[in-house]
Amino acid sequence: MDLQRLLRGTVEWDRLEAVVRELAARYGDGTARAEFLDADNWLSTPFILHTGGETYFVKVVSRQNSLVHALFTAGRNLGAFSSGTEGFFGHFGTPAQMARHELEATEEMRAIGVNAPEPVEALEIDGLGVLVVEYLPAFRPLDELDTDTERELAPALFQSLRRLHDSGLAHGDLRAENVLILDGDLYFIDATSVREPGALDAREYDLACGLAALEPLIGAPDAVAAALSAYPAADVLGAREYLDFVAIRPDHDFDGPQLKGEIEKRAADRGGVADATGERSES
Repeated sequence: MDLQRLLRGTVEWDRLEAVVRELAARYGDGTARAEFLDADNWLSTPFILHTGGETYFVKVVSRQNSLVHALFTAGRNLGAFSSGTEGFFGHFGTPAQMARHELEATEEMRAIGVNAPEPVEALEIDGLGVLVVEYLPAFRPLDELDTDTERELAPALFQSLRRLHDSGLAHGDLRAENVLILDGDLYFIDATSVREPGALDAREYDLACGLAALEPLIGAPDAVAAALSAYPAADVLGAREYLDFVAIRPDHDFDGPQLKGEIEKRAADRGGVADATGERSES
């Protein structure tokens, strides 16, 4: 069993059946078909639910998922501290609270015009947190596209991220798997919690994650150019400070030195400067 399966754990089948039965009664006529997914997800058990002539995407959050989220949150905040900033990630104590938070984050993204699946409901069933959202048919994760399409979509990723940040929000878990493409449109999923007062730090962390997600797909030069199409050079230079932290996460695999070098070269060319103390400004 690999590390991810071990950490994610397994929800007992009778509890998953209880979830399917409850949702089938709420949304359909009591009958349903569930397709369980072997998705790259540490924090839930996802499945597709067909009931009442409709199709939904469902995430089931267990107590073990909540404990893993707490562990990840502590590690992320330690990474923030190591970068010289206050920790800015928040943890929600129960599976139901995690499901409700993701529903609220999805609602907030849609409210400001960022594409996300339409939220349906968050509830608790047999001690499990259950999130129900719109199912996006025939979507593809960003990292399953051809390189030319990934390169073409890269600026749109950072433009959507900038819209989040300009509205006082942050994603907190930006990876290629959490960017879905449907009919040429880009959708964000799996937003996590970022708390104040670390808004600027969360912005730069999100940027670092976006760069780390894109570098293996389109290369450092194009990834940095896409970031600079949406953000000032000073912000991109700030993201550089989080790349070492992002590199230790098991769900990111990128060339850190190459990406740092490209940031330093291109951001400096665009007018972002950093002094010896790491303070940034626009020249």
